[in-house]
Amino acid sequence: MPTTPSRSLVGRHDEVDRLLALVRAAERGEGGALVLRGEPGIGKSALLDHVEQAAEGFQLIRASGSEFEGEMPFAALHQLCVPVLAHLDTLYRDALLVAFGLADGAPDPFRVSLAALDLLTTAAAERPLLCVIDDAHWLDAASARALTFLARRISAEPIAMVFAARDQEPVPGLDELPGLTVGGLSDAEARVLLAEEKTVTLDERVRDRLLAEARGNPLALIELPKAGGFAPPAPSPIASRIERSFRTRMAELPPDARLLLILASAEPTGDPAVLWAAARELDLDVPAASAAAEASGLIVFDTRARFSHPLARSAAYRAAEPAQRRTAHRALADATDPVTAGDRRAWHRAQATAGPDEEVAAELELSASRAEARGGVAAAAAFLERAAALSLDPGKQVERTLAAARATLAAGRSEAAADLVTSIDTSVLEVAQHASADLLRGQIAFVQGAGKTGPELILQAAQRLASSDPERSREFLVAAVEMGLVVGRAAGVLDRVLAAAPPAGPPDLLSALVRLTTEGHRAGLPAIREVLTGDDAGWTRTPALATVLAGELWDLDLHRTIVDWLAKTGQSTGSPMTLRLGRSQEAMYAVFTGNFGQAMAAIAEEEAIADALGDPPQLYPRVHLAAMRGRRQEVLDLFAEVTRRQTGQLTANAYWATSVLYNGLGDYPAALTAATHAVASGDLFLTGIALPEQIEAAVRCGEDAVARSALTSLLERTEPAGTDFALGLAAGARAMVNDTEEDYVAALSHLADSPLTVQIARAHLRYGEWLRRAGRRRDAREQLRTAHEQLSKIGMEAFTQRAADELRATGEVARSRSEHTYDRLTMQEMHIAREVAAGATSKEVATRLFLSPRTVDAHLRNIFRKLGITSRRQLRGMPDLLDAG
Repeated sequence: MPTTPSRSLVGRHDEVDRLLALVRAAERGEGGALVLRGEPGIGKSALLDHVEQAAEGFQLIRASGSEFEGEMPFAALHQLCVPVLAHLDTLYRDALLVAFGLADGAPDPFRVSLAALDLLTTAAAERPLLCVIDDAHWLDAASARALTFLARRISAEPIAMVFAARDQEPVPGLDELPGLTVGGLSDAEARVLLAEEKTVTLDERVRDRLLAEARGNPLALIELPKAGGFAPPAPSPIASRIERSFRTRMAELPPDARLLLILASAEPTGDPAVLWAAARELDLDVPAASAAAEASGLIVFDTRARFSHPLARSAAYRAAEPAQRRTAHRALADATDPVTAGDRRAWHRAQATAGPDEEVAAELELSASRAEARGGVAAAAAFLERAAALSLDPGKQVERTLAAARATLAAGRSEAAADLVTSIDTSVLEVAQHASADLLRGQIAFVQGAGKTGPELILQAAQRLASSDPERSREFLVAAVEMGLVVGRAAGVLDRVLAAAPPAGPPDLLSALVRLTTEGHRAGLPAIREVLTGDDAGWTRTPALATVLAGELWDLDLHRTIVDWLAKTGQSTGSPMTLRLGRSQEAMYAVFTGNFGQAMAAIAEEEAIADALGDPPQLYPRVHLAAMRGRRQEVLDLFAEVTRRQTGQLTANAYWATSVLYNGLGDYPAALTAATHAVASGDLFLTGIALPEQIEAAVRCGEDAVARSALTSLLERTEPAGTDFALGLAAGARAMVNDTEEDYVAALSHLADSPLTVQIARAHLRYGEWLRRAGRRRDAREQLRTAHEQLSKIGMEAFTQRAADELRATGEVARSRSEHTYDRLTMQEMHIAREVAAGATSKEVATRLFLSPRTVDAHLRNIFRKLGITSRRQLRGMPDLLDAG
């Protein structure tokens, strides 16, 4: 069991209890993570040292972020993994070696994270593992994502992860982990610590002033007396005051020792071989300099050069004159191997350069390409930004600045990307460069939530290129259309983009969309169909737009083709966006075809990918599924989340889902209100599928004029489409508005051979309800019985109850609703159950969901308990698991 270290901390009882509880849980195989947050010097590192001593019997591995290598991809993950690399499975070896720059290739971020998870869990199988990550606020972005990924997937592993980060410098992902804010010591505790240190004899009044200035910060209490006892009279952050204390100690050192500290502060890896080679390059007396530096208490030289505190490193670097820093970086560049560490060498050369240097700029540009290939977009951005600053040629400077802005935006730093674009002198730009700048501004605006502005700026870029590069101009216009879909038709952006398209153009997707807008569905739908189903499947360049247009065409076969292409392409390329779009659209297809178990599995996989990326999951598949299942509270909760995100098309999705829910519950006024909102925006696809909901609700509310107007709009969309999907829904809508039996029959006839089980069941329900109202109770019972059986089998709870109520009105009591496997499982459990039922191993399932095999096994135990079974073999006989979809 973990034990308390012999030297206890002053105070910190609650913090120590939390840390010991984490370690004890990990020892039982119930792993977890904790993020210690607080201001510099507050004692986070001391708590990390404490838990390291407490974790008796654990393997200990460490990593730390560095202020000076925040752009180097996977730098911190590399530190953490090196001590246990011997456990690396051959299946994942290449992924990590590529990520660490030890092998050529482009790393798949999913495989890197999964490889790290497999590595740590394999190592932990021998002995429990304690992972300590200090200075997490300085983690490189790639490592931060990977470490957050690990921290959220060790609940079934004997692994404890403890992070320490400054509370004013949030790291994406870490904020979602369990956290503990480390505050200052109480006055009594501060006095005890000050007395224990016995660094200087203090006058009582000086002591009181120091206690007041330190505000319970332990490092301040230790360091400030060394600077003479008094804090500076001008207010300043504690970090600055402590840094000044470190600088005071540096100033007392011999020149060679000071220069050695500057070298160590500029070389963030702490590699002794590089450090000593650089020191010899500067003709330093290494033995004497290192001894004096260690005697100051600022640094320790062992397997790595380690400063006593991150602020000591900062103090050493900032204390140096600019010329000294350049000298240090030049020596480090000369000492760095250009083959195994070419990027770090280029970075040192860049820092050693005072003015423009095209040779160094070109070298940085090559480093940027290598970093980007390894998934290090943050590093690529930093290299390119520095390359631009060192460029002699104005044209190259512009191109490098634009490239830096693109990489910076890809790294998730939209504000920094905007600053780079703003720094460009637009008066000297060529037309193509100006268009690229506009495109970047549009993408930045869109990412920052200025939804309407983004497509407008891309439209502006397209217009700049209209005469000089019409083909690229049309590509920009289509990109603006795709972006405009997210904003929603109501914003008017989509129509402005299409209005700006040239009146005459090649028969491509843009021309077809223009025809749809200007000439209506009867002219536009055939043009869109020709483009999407022609020999040149241009939709592969805009698959998100293609899925929407397949819905506008009411073409399930085309939608299925796109979904299959997304799945295949996503697997072959590893593109996270393609994978996510593919799984989301798979879920949509499964919802519309009544395969709710498959929909849950696809949603779970999309959410796993989003979680691995640190992005929010797609909401629209969840919204559609919840509505079809008739889960009122879930739909309302999702609607609230959609409203919070304030995305136009997603909001229209939520209104459609709410109309379906309320039509199922028989609350027709609420359904009519929601459907009216859904169709008002005029969004592609969504308007079409919302119109039948509006018609049904309007007829039940006696709003005949609304129903007839909606029917006219629906027929304008369905008749030129001509698919069974379109004709079936149109016939059903006509039947409700015109009160004609032949249309109810026609609806069933059109839908009979389609996979649209949801719509078939609802068509039986509406026909049965009409027959009952017509007094034909025997015929009504037949239709209602069929509807009830089908709705129950699918799992449409609200509509099943509606069918049961209608049957009861005919004098027949409906059988109880069928129970579904997925009613008892979460979405993730449903995914695991389906995969295992199909014969997948725990490791195979773990790979798809980015979990460890032990975690999958833990989920399986829960699945067995919930389903009342005891083996994998029994899963194969469970309903909803092996059905096609």
